[in-house]
Amino acid sequence: MNIIWLGHGSFRIEIGDQVLLIDPWLNGNPMMEGQDKEAALDGATHILVTHGHFDHTADIVELSQKTGAPVSGMVELAQALHAMGATEGHAFNKGGTITLGNVAVTLVPASHSSSMQIGDEKRYMGMETGFILRGDGKTLYFSGDTSIMADMDWIGDYYKPDIGILSAGGYYTMDMAGVAYAAKRFFAFKTLIPCHYRTFPALEQSAEGLIRALPDVDVIEPQVMQAITM
Repeated sequence: MNIIWLGHGSFRIEIGDQVLLIDPWLNGNPMMEGQDKEAALDGATHILVTHGHFDHTADIVELSQKTGAPVSGMVELAQALHAMGATEGHAFNKGGTITLGNVAVTLVPASHSSSMQIGDEKRYMGMETGFILRGDGKTLYFSGDTSIMADMDWIGDYYKPDIGILSAGGYYTMDMAGVAYAAKRFFAFKTLIPCHYRTFPALEQSAEGLIRALPDVDVIEPQVMQAITM
């Protein structure tokens, strides 16, 4: 498995026989300026989307059309993106699992909000979500944008993820202290990767506090377009 950060909350995850783009935001993402965007998209087999905010959906239709990758996510959001021209994938719901090649993808709750600008209207896009990915003998929890939430208790107990990718920048999501608390209370991660930070001045800029708080977890500060191999 290769985990490649595309900056902010965007990832390219090479797992099993799949190349998954999660919330790919390339155009206007400050952390992707000067990066090889074609390499970020190369071989993409599927696009997963967690919620409707612009920094997660602004490029979805364009990238789906360019790569041919189907788009899957919460039913209201996925159907809206399909109607806008994205290649049709799965419009499923929380607790549902889809199979992409030899990778299982389960939609799980998050605690945030979800809307998207369509024309002159801001429209509700169903509930915000995260994902559980299972493949290559590993289980990965991708939190999406979220605060600490009680649902993490059963997510950690039921799926037992060994890898976590958690939003950690504060202001819009959990901050580093919140992620440390959640990791200690709800999960037994072997590896933890923070995201949704460093992008804007309002967000946390370093994961040093998280690293210090979790001495028994391999906390990896990702670097844009550099693969983390698991």
